[in-house]
Amino acid sequence: MKVSARMFPSGGFRGESVFSLLAVRFSGIIQGGLQEGHCITVIGAVLASSGTRFAVNFQIGRSDNDIAFHFNPRFKEGGYMVCNTKQQGRWGQEERKTHLPLQRGSPFELSFLVRRWHFQVTVNRSLFVQYSHRVPFHRVDTLSVTGIVQLSSISFQTQSIIHRVLSASQQMCPNPLVPPPAYPNPAYTLPFFTSIPGGLYPSKSIIVWGTVLPSAQRFHINLRSGSDIAFHLNIRFDENAVVRNTQINGSWGPEERSLSGKMPFTQGQSFSVWILCEGHCLRVAVNGGHLCEYHHRLRNLPAIKYLEVGGDIQLSHLQT
Repeated sequence: MKVSARMFPSGGFRGESVFSLLAVRFSGIIQGGLQEGHCITVIGAVLASSGTRFAVNFQIGRSDNDIAFHFNPRFKEGGYMVCNTKQQGRWGQEERKTHLPLQRGSPFELSFLVRRWHFQVTVNRSLFVQYSHRVPFHRVDTLSVTGIVQLSSISFQTQSIIHRVLSASQQMCPNPLVPPPAYPNPAYTLPFFTSIPGGLYPSKSIIVWGTVLPSAQRFHINLRSGSDIAFHLNIRFDENAVVRNTQINGSWGPEERSLSGKMPFTQGQSFSVWILCEGHCLRVAVNGGHLCEYHHRLRNLPAIKYLEVGGDIQLSHLQT
């Protein structure tokens, strides 16, 4: 049995494994974390044992308290797939797929392509499932495989390698540069307000997906604490600026406008905004790329309980 890894330009992969006749437990560090365009391929075989499941986990840290993507085939009740995310030891809502193209005692090839909005999974070189990111994928730094499988190899491929693979097999890892379509959700009429269960706390993520209108001038995303706006993210095409601010008792504080790169939003194009809460600040990513940090001006994070989205966009999906 061999577990191999192809090196990333920015780092590498190292792993450790423990095997028995009944189950496998493999854990490896992804140095530099996941990036859009990375393709992870797991090759092995399902054991014909008394167990009922195995899992491929894309984790944040070595423990299993935070799992960005849990890919869990289960060989019972006719076979089905469970996908989920665990944050701070708590599972989210399961996504299930009843058709399972895996069998006990049979070999498999699983490929996980990191795309801007989701993981795209192929099983035996056929597209099987897409799983939307619930936490920013760049936080993933550990891969683990557990359960009733025997592993042959695990390989990590960069975007340049993926393009060479495409010429040999179009189904293995489809072109990661083509974004998925974003469909407006009629349930989201703007301005849209919703609650943030539990308020903010370190490791809490909020994700907003939408499409900027072709003639857009401005839109905003607000995190509110009562009548105050703890975080105001205001995209202004008329000023070519992304403005951040806080409003307390009806008064705005000093604006923050600096960006390390160019304006990441484009009129007529879809987007995703991730807001990750940490102890001292909010980290904001747009379309999978870091945008800015915003230090907390309102310190009572659990009181920041509401999300507001408004302006010149079509809102397609939210995760709070």
